[in-house]
Amino acid sequence: MGLKKKRTKLLIKKYTFEVFQIIIGTAIMSVGVSQFLLPNQLSSGGFTGIATILYYLLKLPMGITIIVLNIPLFIMAFIKKGGIFLVKAILGTVFLSIFIDVFDKFQPFTNDRFLACIYGGIIMGLGTSIILKVSASTGGTDLLAYVIKEYKPDYRTGTLIVIIDALIILLNVIFFRQIEIGLYSAITIYLMGKVIDIVFEGINFTKMVYIISDKYQEINEQIVSEVRRGITGIYSKGMYTNEERIMLLCVVSRNEVMKIKQISKKIDPYSFIIISNARETFGLGFKRG
Repeated sequence: MGLKKKRTKLLIKKYTFEVFQIIIGTAIMSVGVSQFLLPNQLSSGGFTGIATILYYLLKLPMGITIIVLNIPLFIMAFIKKGGIFLVKAILGTVFLSIFIDVFDKFQPFTNDRFLACIYGGIIMGLGTSIILKVSASTGGTDLLAYVIKEYKPDYRTGTLIVIIDALIILLNVIFFRQIEIGLYSAITIYLMGKVIDIVFEGINFTKMVYIISDKYQEINEQIVSEVRRGITGIYSKGMYTNEERIMLLCVVSRNEVMKIKQISKKIDPYSFIIISNARETFGLGFKRG
């Protein structure tokens, strides 16, 4: 019984924290929409883009419009994704709608479209990433992509979101009859994606260095001694030469790459080196998981 109570308390704490994050994320997003995008007729795609058109066409409150547009998706999300996901999606959509209508009453920060698309995209990306971290949704494009994937699992979520957002931005361009709106909105969506990547994956990218050399043992010892990084030896076979050898794999920070290249080329001028990005690295010498 004690264990059951403990689990219940942990679940309550977990869901309470997730709701708090949804509130913070939607509040940040609403600032991006109400203070930057909406006053400048810009769109970040999704149902906010459709709501922007209806806002100017029929003077409908943007927040309420977003909720109404999402109702069919809520029903499909419940059928395909379950109750917990649906609750998070409803909370995200409702809070976003409320905050948008609240902040819409304030004077916008800028009427410069270029500044609006930049700051609006950054702020929207920050708020969206906070919500995505708790597997929630604010309805619209991402919720529609989730539902479509349930029917078409082979479709990529990112591709679906981009296609839907592009179509909605095209509608904005047609309605407002200004190609600049589409161009600025594209910048907004690009910046949103970049901010989400940074929040999820960080900016401290590491590098994977592969070294193929007959003098792998000497190179290994020198790197361990001077750079103080661990190395993994991978048994490999050159399909052209049909020779078997050991390939070295070392994960390092960006500022250590040049040192490793210098060590490898000094010991073996003919060493073959491959360098690629590692988006996240957990473990000894890097961040903890």
